[in-house]
Amino acid sequence: MTPAFSLRPAAEADFEALLDLSIRVMRAHLERLGRYDPARRRARMRAAFEGGGMRVIEVQGLAAGCIGIEPGPEGVELHSLYLEPTLQGRGLGAAVVADVLARHAGAAFRIEVLKQSPARRFWERQGFLLVGEQPYDWLLARPASGLSPAP
Repeated sequence: MTPAFSLRPAAEADFEALLDLSIRVMRAHLERLGRYDPARRRARMRAAFEGGGMRVIEVQGLAAGCIGIEPGPEGVELHSLYLEPTLQGRGLGAAVVADVLARHAGAAFRIEVLKQSPARRFWERQGFLLVGEQPYDWLLARPASGLSPAP
């Protein structure tokens, strides 16, 4: 059963806990690519926070994860979907993404996914398509209603 959740804007007080979560979720994948660097992880999470779109996913009043949502002129950029490992694989991530998609109905969406990460399959199940590739990331998109994804 998918736990009920809510989203709230992240506050500075959330930074260290969400940084820790991102490390616990991403470290093994980054190490496989030779890309794990604690200072770089901190800088990337700081940049995500400063974008203003970071949301905390709460389950029963407790932080269970986060997602970055950055609306722009060409659609909505998603990033930083991290869930507590004990909550992964139970439908929470899909429910959060469905909620975000509904809140931005009709918009195009984009996300970068680390290569060799199982997250690509998750995003494809949410209707995202591979549209490009960078040295360490896949670029996935979910087109706006009636449109094809652009690379």
